[in-house]
Amino acid sequence: MKKYRIAIAFALFFATLSISPFKSSAYMVKYKEDYWRLFHVHYQQSPDDCIENIYWLEKAVQADFANPLYAQAKIEDESDWEKYRYLFMMHLNLKLIEQHQRLGRNYDKQVVHFYDAPWKDLYVENLKKSLSCYKAGLYYWTEAKLWAEKANVGRFRFKFITDLQNWEDERERIGEGTLDYEKILQRDISRVEKAIEDFEKMPSKDY
Repeated sequence: MKKYRIAIAFALFFATLSISPFKSSAYMVKYKEDYWRLFHVHYQQSPDDCIENIYWLEKAVQADFANPLYAQAKIEDESDWEKYRYLFMMHLNLKLIEQHQRLGRNYDKQVVHFYDAPWKDLYVENLKKSLSCYKAGLYYWTEAKLWAEKANVGRFRFKFITDLQNWEDERERIGEGTLDYEKILQRDISRVEKAIEDFEKMPSKDY
């Protein structure tokens, strides 16, 4: 699945042109919690907004955790600390899926019309970007499930991080199968692949 991470390369290339890694922050950014605070969602996200968020989320995935005193939740003991780390990694990967979906939708075309023929090459180019985003989401879904599974083991059965109830809800939904991004992403991938195929079969016409 690692090859799907290449799918975001085009996004990160544009990010390096317009984003300075620390321009949004006046303090030293070092830990996962620091990068997490730089993640933000706009009501209407442009491709640049999504790219910036993907950048911060990827940095968060790679960074170390801050001291438990500075966690996103109250940590009482080592068991809390362990589960907190698993939930955090799960949630970061879920957000990376969401951001890739949002980015992909900027290039997606839900319906192919015969009168789109004059611009079919541009549509195909954009649809391939969209396809790359959705395929990248599959990698992060594999990671999210892995961390959710770690947070679902028996010793955490009666352990809840109450300050992170929404993250606990996500963990529960993944365990139950009611949250399944693979099904959503595969549906979008199949639809986009069909759209690309339809455009490539389409004769060039100038209506």
